[in-house]
Amino acid sequence: MSASHRDNRLLAVACILGGVGLASMQDSIVKSMSGTYPAYETLMIRCIGSVPLLLIFLWHQKAFRLIATPLIRRVFMRGAILSFAYLNFVLAIAAMPLANAVAIYFTMPFFVAGLAGPILGERVRLHRWLAIIAGFIGVMIMVRPGFAGHFEWASVFALLSAMGYAIGQMIGRPISQQVNPVVIAVWQNIIYFSVGLLLAILFNGFHIGPFSHPSLEFLSRAWVMPNLRDGAVMSLMGVLAAGGMILFVNAYKHAEANFVAPFEYSAMIWAVTFGLVFFGDFPDVFTWIGAAIVISAGLLMVWRDQQVNRAA
Repeated sequence: MSASHRDNRLLAVACILGGVGLASMQDSIVKSMSGTYPAYETLMIRCIGSVPLLLIFLWHQKAFRLIATPLIRRVFMRGAILSFAYLNFVLAIAAMPLANAVAIYFTMPFFVAGLAGPILGERVRLHRWLAIIAGFIGVMIMVRPGFAGHFEWASVFALLSAMGYAIGQMIGRPISQQVNPVVIAVWQNIIYFSVGLLLAILFNGFHIGPFSHPSLEFLSRAWVMPNLRDGAVMSLMGVLAAGGMILFVNAYKHAEANFVAPFEYSAMIWAVTFGLVFFGDFPDVFTWIGAAIVISAGLLMVWRDQQVNRAA
């Protein structure tokens, strides 16, 4: 990327809304497969399905020569962090409604705010700490720890996913302005496949399990040969994932993270819709209240950040 790179907010909004839509479709497919196939299998087949589209993008942009990027270590680090985040999220949705997992994932901006100090050396302002506290309260309302029959351990996976995506987002914008987004997506796909392969070797070679919890069962289940229909559906995930990865990277390339991040809240609309249509899930009142607090705190934090930046 040249030094003259300028933000394009309209394009960033289009990319992030498209990326969120594709990711939500993919999440619905993963959840539908979680009762039959292991997580690593859906991940590996997804990665294989991504290859044709990624190759087309590489060819169209004449980017094959850019694969060996000088920033390969940073790209690998980001890919490893995002693979951790993705795996935790799919483990969460295996045991809880999509909307609940997505609502907890919305704590991601608060992790960004809180980690900006120790990771980037930024001063975390008072309004950010207040937003982080409000977000924490919202999550506590949703997951209700200590209330018998209500707390779901899979919510911990959703929180770990939010933390992982937050770190990945923080290091992603400077990388995306120096490395072609398709190249980033290719390496991310390779890393995801490698993680899936390692898990397949671990759980099939050493026969760890079985576990009773749906999330751990989804993680450790033995390889199941997919039928033609399921194989095709999991391969479709690859197309959705490849398109989504490129759209997400482009979104954060063309506008600052504080502007782009709030549009990820559109995932709640998709999650509620898909959850109701395909799984008969509808968030309870505690999830709605907690999600409203988390989303409101996130939007207010972004608004206050923009005010502070303008004043500076």
